[in-house]
Amino acid sequence: MMTILWLKAFHIFFMVAWFAGIFYLPRLFVYHSENNSATNANMHTSDTLKVMERRLLFFVTPFAIFTLIFGTLLISQYGAAWFKQAHWLHAKLLLVTILYCYHGYCFKLLSDFKHNRNTKSSKFYRIFNEVPVLILLAIILLAVLKPAF
Repeated sequence: MMTILWLKAFHIFFMVAWFAGIFYLPRLFVYHSENNSATNANMHTSDTLKVMERRLLFFVTPFAIFTLIFGTLLISQYGAAWFKQAHWLHAKLLLVTILYCYHGYCFKLLSDFKHNRNTKSSKFYRIFNEVPVLILLAIILLAVLKPAF
């Protein structure tokens, strides 16, 4: 039982650290997309945002990996029979998969900004910024309430 508690603690810690970055990165994208004129000041701001975005995404990616590792270890500790019956977990894992796709898409967006190819508006990024918030809410509800499907 103690092993499971340690695994849960680390899983939650790395998830929180990952989400801190996933919540902030799209906000940087909003600012970057609004910085679209070619003045010297805006070019400097754009260069600064490019560095911030890159550093943030590469900083939080290991947290995403450790979240996955500790989550997988938790599932293995509970066992195959538990996993088979935990339908709430299957729904949670679907949402987690969407989050990893979201994280991967952030790399594409980062590349677009890096190469000055962004075509998306700040409105897009404002909406994009809310996606992980809603998914996190659903994941927490599933993990805490464990609804029977």
